[in-house]
Amino acid sequence: METTWERPYTPGTGRWLVIGWEIAALALLGWATARQFDLSGHGIRVLAGVLAAVWVLGSYRILQMGAYVGPAGLRIRGLLRSHTMSWAEIAHVRLHKATHKLGPWEIESGLTVLIERADGSTVNTELWAQGVDFHSRPKLFKAVYHELRNRHLEARNPI
Repeated sequence: METTWERPYTPGTGRWLVIGWEIAALALLGWATARQFDLSGHGIRVLAGVLAAVWVLGSYRILQMGAYVGPAGLRIRGLLRSHTMSWAEIAHVRLHKATHKLGPWEIESGLTVLIERADGSTVNTELWAQGVDFHSRPKLFKAVYHELRNRHLEARNPI
């Protein structure tokens, strides 16, 4: 598959807030671990190195998350893994109203972009109207959705 991938939007500043939150959480974890196991000297340095490496790798993945398009298809990069599909594998790109059940109640969490594959399965994307990239930019969310749809339609029905 083509190796040139382009994200059709700029990431939101909320990603930096998430990265800051994560470093604070890992610092608290490190502090609690050092106190719980009475670490000192070399143990604290090893723990700090491991937590720093986890933070750097996690931050890199957070910054790379999203939907990428290319001439050959669509790549969805998540926090832990990526999923690449050719345009021919994709049946539809559509909006999905996400809801979560909490006992007898359903809580709406906003619109997401959902990929329906030709084999009938679905692939969730990182594109969420209330997410860190689009929360304060709803027009951008709709523009990205239309970009994905149009690229899919162009690839399926070349002129």
